[in-house]
Amino acid sequence: MTTLTTGLIGLGAMGGGMAQSLRRAGHALHVFDVRPGVAEAFAKDGGHACATLAELGAGCDIVVSVVVNAAQTESVLFGADGNSGVAASMKPGSVFVMCSTVDPNVSIAFESRLAGKGLLYIDAPISGGAAKAASGDMTMMTAATPEAYAKAGAVLDAMAAKVYRLGDRAGAGSKVKVINQLLAGVHIAAAAEAMALGLREGVDAAALYEVITHSAGNSWMFENRMAHVLAADYTPLSAVDIFVKDLGIVLDMARATKFPLPLSSTAHQMFMQASTAGFAKEDDSAVIKIFPGIELPKKAS
Repeated sequence: MTTLTTGLIGLGAMGGGMAQSLRRAGHALHVFDVRPGVAEAFAKDGGHACATLAELGAGCDIVVSVVVNAAQTESVLFGADGNSGVAASMKPGSVFVMCSTVDPNVSIAFESRLAGKGLLYIDAPISGGAAKAASGDMTMMTAATPEAYAKAGAVLDAMAAKVYRLGDRAGAGSKVKVINQLLAGVHIAAAAEAMALGLREGVDAAALYEVITHSAGNSWMFENRMAHVLAADYTPLSAVDIFVKDLGIVLDMARATKFPLPLSSTAHQMFMQASTAGFAKEDDSAVIKIFPGIELPKKAS
């Protein structure tokens, strides 16, 4: 049986964990990151650090891209000149797995452009956070041709506990991820609003958190993100500007068919306000900082 080599681009919070999962599962793994030394540090425990995208593309049968947005994915694939990205060196029949949150039409266009080069494509945005990425327990929302699944299915299964196959061509995976981000963004904004009201009314923040997380009003986002607020820890696991971007994609997708999204619009404005107030790179729970007249919990001394 021929062993397929997998390349992973982008060793950030999610990509680093996904690479760990692939290495743990025994996949022959090449890695690349634009930050100096990051790929080399990862490869000390197994895998091969590539110096360039061209090297990674030429040496891999499956390339997984875990970068921030559509612009970075475009750069990874095609480079600034349209012909210096990883696609230029990938062998015909190789598979590119796109894990970023992008406009579904952008993902559809990537699939079409790669098909013209004889390359397969999987629309595969991800969800679950850094801890689940590292443990292989995250979720992938995918859409691809049967040929792409046949070649890369084992790689997808090594990275995620749930691999949803939502269609036989690009677009459906990204549409489902966009809807997921609608809920995630609205839930974070609502959680922040609820905690802010509690603080304004003089309710003990820890007591409020305890009650809500054991009551019908709880959500995963309240439980996860308001713990950051209680700890006064706004280290960006997912930054405010991620939801400026993602809720923007949500609204763009709905606007194309004149579909109203009143809650998404309000949540997007809240993240925009937090971003312009100076909290763009802080954890997305920092959206609570837009509320006036409240005293947020402070770090324990």
